[in-house]
Amino acid sequence: MDVDLTALELELKRRVSEYPATPWGRQQADDWDRLTNFIYLAPKWDNVLRITDDMRPELRNYAINRWFNYWSAVGVETIFCNLPGVTAAKNPKDRLVDFTIRGVKFDHKTSVFPQGYGKTYAEARYRQVDLIHWLYQNQSQQKRHHYANRLFVILVDLRHDQHWQLRAELSLIKEAVESFVAGFDRQGLLPLQLDGHEFLSDIVWVVRR
Repeated sequence: MDVDLTALELELKRRVSEYPATPWGRQQADDWDRLTNFIYLAPKWDNVLRITDDMRPELRNYAINRWFNYWSAVGVETIFCNLPGVTAAKNPKDRLVDFTIRGVKFDHKTSVFPQGYGKTYAEARYRQVDLIHWLYQNQSQQKRHHYANRLFVILVDLRHDQHWQLRAELSLIKEAVESFVAGFDRQGLLPLQLDGHEFLSDIVWVVRR
């Protein structure tokens, strides 16, 4: 997918400035995903507003949140795949692999710092393996549930405690990803075991101070 990161960042920031943070209204599920699959073909914020204008409020909020998360993830994946040493997955529909970094295959997931984790940012930085275990064990049970290699991009807003807004900050994310890839070392990855599965993982921290 050919993505203009500068243009995409502007679209994502319009969502932040023009539409308040809203709850999903329900846990993400396949049935409501099918009702909102238009998001994959609508990178422009104006199109999202137009398409969702007649939706009932709960479904509209769901669609807008899903659009925001999806296109931010597209931006993050593009940032990775544009860097030396990173190769995009040959099959874009492979749910286990988004890209390969110097021979190591990864799915990636961008997440806000999880409120349900119950520990502070400082504690999470000190015990990253504990947070990664929590993230795997509390992942969605929908299509992308797996125990394969995953690279987590964790967004932390220490300035305003609005972690969700950082999904739009592609320039800030790019700085963190570039630093991570430049210093990438397979030996530095965390080897984990869960439910009989062995895999590698790590965290890219994106912090607004």
